Amino acid sequence: MQITLLKGKLHMASVTQAELWYDGSCAIDKDLVELAGFREFEQIDIYNVDNGERFHTYVILAESGSGTISMNGAAARKVQVGDRVIIAAYGQMNEAQADEFKPKLVYLNKDNSVERTTNTIPIQKD
Repeated sequence: MQITLLKGKLHMASVTQAELWYDGSCAIDKDLVELAGFREFEQIDIYNVDNGERFHTYVILAESGSGTISMNGAAARKVQVGDRVIIAAYGQMNEAQADEFKPKLVYLNKDNSVERTTNTIPIQKD
């Protein structure tokens, strides 16, 4: 059996650009792409914390060190510059692989600098 697990995420990224007339995609700082374990052209889910929008697009690379998170094409209509978003990618694996797998979780500051990285999420308490 194959199951789908969170592969990596950028948590609380700030949208820096919204380019309606650019090829549809999400341009992400190349350094952040690598930290989260994403690949160029990989499908991603975007969850807009500010307005509740949830949508799919794919990764394109932005300049390393730029902090860029640009929603392009139709995705530009789902955000405003400054919105905080969660960008997630998922992977399919068998149960044995899943038992050993750890996601790449990247927590960002408002300026898209890295606050911390980890591969676990604490248990939610009341």
